[in-house]
Amino acid sequence: MNHQSLYREKLTAADAAVRLIEPGDDIIVPLSAGEPPALIDALPGHDGLRGNRLFQMLSLRPAIEVPPERLRLVSLFLGAGDRPGFHAGLLDLLPNHFSDLPRLLTEFTNNRVIMATVSPMDDEGYFSLGTNCDYTAGLVPSAKRVLLEVNEQMPRTFGQHRIHISQVDALIENNVPLPELGDPMITENDIKIGRFIADIIRDGDTLQIGFGAIPNAVMDFLGQHKNLGVYTEMLPDKVVDLFEAGVITNQNKPAHLYPGQMTTTFALGSRRLYDFMHENKNLLMLPVDQTNDVRNIAAIDQIVSINATVEVDFLGQCNSETVGGRYYSSSGGQSDFAKGVRMAKEGRGIICLHSTAKQGTVSKIVPTLPAGAAVTTSKNDVDMIVTEWGVAQLKGKPIRERTRALIGIAHPAFRDELEFAAKKMGYFI
Repeated sequence: MNHQSLYREKLTAADAAVRLIEPGDDIIVPLSAGEPPALIDALPGHDGLRGNRLFQMLSLRPAIEVPPERLRLVSLFLGAGDRPGFHAGLLDLLPNHFSDLPRLLTEFTNNRVIMATVSPMDDEGYFSLGTNCDYTAGLVPSAKRVLLEVNEQMPRTFGQHRIHISQVDALIENNVPLPELGDPMITENDIKIGRFIADIIRDGDTLQIGFGAIPNAVMDFLGQHKNLGVYTEMLPDKVVDLFEAGVITNQNKPAHLYPGQMTTTFALGSRRLYDFMHENKNLLMLPVDQTNDVRNIAAIDQIVSINATVEVDFLGQCNSETVGGRYYSSSGGQSDFAKGVRMAKEGRGIICLHSTAKQGTVSKIVPTLPAGAAVTTSKNDVDMIVTEWGVAQLKGKPIRERTRALIGIAHPAFRDELEFAAKKMGYFI
């Protein structure tokens, strides 16, 4: 039977496709733009669900409402869509390093059903996971069922994330716009932080950088840099500008890590980014256990990671997950890259944040992390902290020197208070 015949045989409606899911099956979907909206929306109507689980990551859609005895929702990283559901008790959060997810989902799930949005089938019978590879691609060969949502607006990309029609149990067609992220509003403080970070980046560096006001501000200052590379977990819009300007060449990666190509495990941005990705041989989608493997990161000379945090204490511990004792996000790949760049030759790990929150009434440089706060980047892995007041180099410094450096980049309105706390703790003599 040829590819087109198989396609027509397996083409069905969303409610019929999800009826292939049996009680106790664990359902896994890609993160963000790779989520299959029509298939997910069909799940509540499937009366055969009993003791099932749905694993999502950085979801942009509200949590579906299904009684937990039928379907338990598990988030792998809280996003704008599923964060309210977590606080309402509609879903739970699985702690993880992003790099570990393929193994965790292999070892601790049963009867896996993969549901994903894919690009249209090519002449050889393959679909592309498009904007995603993440933890999903590696689970396809061992999956009990593979249910695909074919979307003409999903870019066809190159990498280790193809699915052959022979591996598919059912597919539907749903041609809808992919989720997009608008440009974040960049403040004066973002610009200051962006300039400090851009000054740390040297010609020939390879960058791990994501989406947000500060990363955008950083990339706005890289236009005069030369021969940069991209080895990242998330591909943001601004890399398109730098690539088209000839700033990004990807020439300085080691031979086994795809020199000449940008590498990432997922992308989320605008339609312009998705169009840039479509059939672009300069871009390679890789599984997250490759992109975020500490050993691969450590093998790249001059790799620079740029990540954000919520608050930093005098030890250099970074809480990037909780706000006021309530979970806001999760670890993602921050600690993967913190460890990797620490071991890389001329690697630099940058953690950035505004010095204050709540209209300047709260310092984000704190003596100790509050009760209930998560430690995302440890004191042993932290390198540099950047606020709008400057750069604090912590790597290689003892606690008292770290404390002085951090107070030096805190907002001036809080420095006396922080010094008083440091003296009380014995960190200032």
